[in-house]
Amino acid sequence: MADVTLAWTGDRIQFVGRTAYGEPVLVGGDREGPGAKPSDLLPLSLAACTAYDVVEVLRKQRQDLRRLDVTVSSTQDPDPPWTFRRILLRFQIEGSVDEGKARKAIALSESKYCAVAATIAPTVEIQTEVEVTPA
Repeated sequence: MADVTLAWTGDRIQFVGRTAYGEPVLVGGDREGPGAKPSDLLPLSLAACTAYDVVEVLRKQRQDLRRLDVTVSSTQDPDPPWTFRRILLRFQIEGSVDEGKARKAIALSESKYCAVAATIAPTVEIQTEVEVTPA
């Protein structure tokens, strides 16, 4: 099990998290201050977890992946606690990558490898779109 930490900076609603690797992550609830909005971290974590797996799977399949960007759109309830209901991941892939293999890599991540997807899938609808552009 990996431990992460979070400490209040003493300034406004600003925190510094530390990953299991010891790297800092700025978290903030103030538009004028540094850091990610806490509720942005969930969709961002899903995107990162899935993208990590997609890169690994496509590399193992010897696909010539040159670039991978993920744009995330999420839908939350309008009232507290603003529960996430839907997260759409738009994968933009560049390189000599077979689109079918890219779609399969994403599906494998969501169904088998990504802890974030496995955790939220029972309550949050996860959708994906894929666009492959040759390098």
